[in-house]
Amino acid sequence: MLRIGMLTSGGDCQALNAAMRGVVKGLCREGRSVEIYGFQDGYKGLIYSDFQMLKKEDFSGILTKGGTILGTSRQPFKQMRIPDENGLDKVEAMKHTYHKLHLDCLVILGGNGTHKTANLLRSEGLNIVTLPKTIDNDLWGTDMTFGFQSAVDIATDTIDKIHTTATSHSRVFIVEVMGHKVGWVTLYAGIAGGADIILLPEIPYDIEKVTEALDARKRAGKRFTIIAVAEGALSKEEAELPKKKRKQQKAAAGYPSVAYEIAEKIQERTDQEVRITVPGHAQRGGAPCAYDRVLATRLGAAAAKAVLDGQYGCMLGVRSGEIVRVPLEEVAGRLKGVDPKAEILEEARQTGISFGI
Repeated sequence: MLRIGMLTSGGDCQALNAAMRGVVKGLCREGRSVEIYGFQDGYKGLIYSDFQMLKKEDFSGILTKGGTILGTSRQPFKQMRIPDENGLDKVEAMKHTYHKLHLDCLVILGGNGTHKTANLLRSEGLNIVTLPKTIDNDLWGTDMTFGFQSAVDIATDTIDKIHTTATSHSRVFIVEVMGHKVGWVTLYAGIAGGADIILLPEIPYDIEKVTEALDARKRAGKRFTIIAVAEGALSKEEAELPKKKRKQQKAAAGYPSVAYEIAEKIQERTDQEVRITVPGHAQRGGAPCAYDRVLATRLGAAAAKAVLDGQYGCMLGVRSGEIVRVPLEEVAGRLKGVDPKAEILEEARQTGISFGI
């Protein structure tokens, strides 16, 4: 009898259910006897022993379903060693739950913070296998995370729709795209949606260069401009500040988000009318696209193979189209951002896209 625990942690995204389905289908082939323990709301379920026994049938019909059937929550890694309000040691509680259920392995689906805790549990002696979930595509060790392409499709669709109203009213439209500290979604959606200016966290922008690009388009007879801005975008001045001071400065400024700050600066410097669109959490919602369904299924099946092989302490990732096993200690705590020297940026510049520098 193989006993497997499973949880989804951090922000939700498309294809979580597809990935779990891939794991279970891979484990339950050829009549193999498997018990699946699904922990509710991420690490919280593991800490407080909140789980349900799941059958193979529970994973049927969920390939196209968004969100996660197990629920999820954010449990910051920095607080994992801090006892809860009742003095409970969270790490010891997770270990206790794992051993109480006699689990052979814990399969964890999550992003950066999730992988830090997964690696902590690995170092505490638990058998862990993980899958790379995040729309941000910022996990080190894998070329692609599931959820990313679905989010890109939604953000691109938003930019596509903005084109008609921007053209009709001769306006500058700023579309603020999710992605936390990295610009992958903004970059891909910006190129796919035909944005004229793309602002990324990895390339601090010069507002004067942004307005120069706007003025140049206006002189060329262009009736509108679309700016795709990552939620974590920084100006050159902000990028030079220590992280703590930068946070204080942003809090004091009082802007709802970076798009509003950029809009105000543009209107101070030009005579162009500016509007803002923030698709927000819609980018994490809905059914996964075909690409993510395939990727999540492949990764889930590969995770099942790793479990059956007894190869624990790894994340299943994809490199050059092939599924690989990446040691957790190499993944945890490492962020994969857009390389400012990447070829895709130069190719985008060749088409006339400005990055505000």
